[in-house]
Amino acid sequence: MQQTILITGGAGFIGSHVLDLMVKKYPDYQFINLDALTYAGNLENLKSIENEPNYTFVKGDITDNDFVQNLFSHYQFTGVIHLAAESHVDRSIISPTDFIYTNIVGTVNLLNAAKNLWNGDYEGKRFYQVSTDEVYGTLGEEGLFTEETSYDPRSPYSASKASADHLVRAYWHTYQMPVVVSNCSNNYGGYQFPEKLLPLAINNIKHGKNIPIYGDGKYTRDWLWVKDHAAAIDLIFHKGVTAETYNVGGNNEWKNIDLIHLLCKIMDKKLGRPEGDSAKLITFVRDRAGHDRRYAIDASKIKRELDWEPSLTFEEGLEKTVDWYLENEEWLNNVTSGAYQQYYEQQYV
Repeated sequence: MQQTILITGGAGFIGSHVLDLMVKKYPDYQFINLDALTYAGNLENLKSIENEPNYTFVKGDITDNDFVQNLFSHYQFTGVIHLAAESHVDRSIISPTDFIYTNIVGTVNLLNAAKNLWNGDYEGKRFYQVSTDEVYGTLGEEGLFTEETSYDPRSPYSASKASADHLVRAYWHTYQMPVVVSNCSNNYGGYQFPEKLLPLAINNIKHGKNIPIYGDGKYTRDWLWVKDHAAAIDLIFHKGVTAETYNVGGNNEWKNIDLIHLLCKIMDKKLGRPEGDSAKLITFVRDRAGHDRRYAIDASKIKRELDWEPSLTFEEGLEKTVDWYLENEEWLNNVTSGAYQQYYEQQYV
């Protein structure tokens, strides 16, 4: 059967890595990248595939129900990998309504469009919801998030993603729509918008600016290299069991302050600065409201059932990430200046 896959949010950080992998790996598939090109959507992330015959970019908003219905009718999608989301916690605290519309209403629009198109004929079809470990809430000093952990979201962002996850599963229970969900830990790597911790810190160190660290810096996260996540998404989409959930993590935990000290050490080495120079830029700032103390993923299920595991240690991945940002100075400059938003006009209009 001819596969025509919709990837929402494909111009974003994770989506662009998924498309770069799958467009090249599956030349017989057609991939439609739907992205609204808000602040974090960057078509410069996709230069490597933008002229491939099995790739098409469509600019549009998943909150526009009529548009979404027409898109499904036009392309006759056989699968959906849903990555489009408002995802920055700080922004959700300032403006929660944006997260409700994009992450909840947008997801329902996609589910309804898929249900209407497939009309009960689910052979060879799949709706894949890519979610986050933040829906599980926070952990104490011990324990890991498993696929059976109860949801306990603490921010408008995580609450909106939890709502979307529940709706996706409801469409399985109510309409037997073939769905699958994954919950991932913190991603890092190239093409990440520099409001996130690592690219922000790399950029600030490079320019001698302060590195802001929330609270006491002891907030703990599990870190996942984005290319490993893209490989997991490919695997779950093709081999995951319908109605199952898969946690995807890097099998490592770092306190923010320890991670930044490691980053400073790598940056000093790469930039030829005296060791300890970059660490002087660390600045503790007022804590984020409702800040979850610790996240940690148990990724044993996806290892056991789908034979996936991270390909790199965090130290290896962090060094690759630093190299990427130092080698792609023009990309970083375009993003921080806002010039990247002109690329759509140059390429498509």
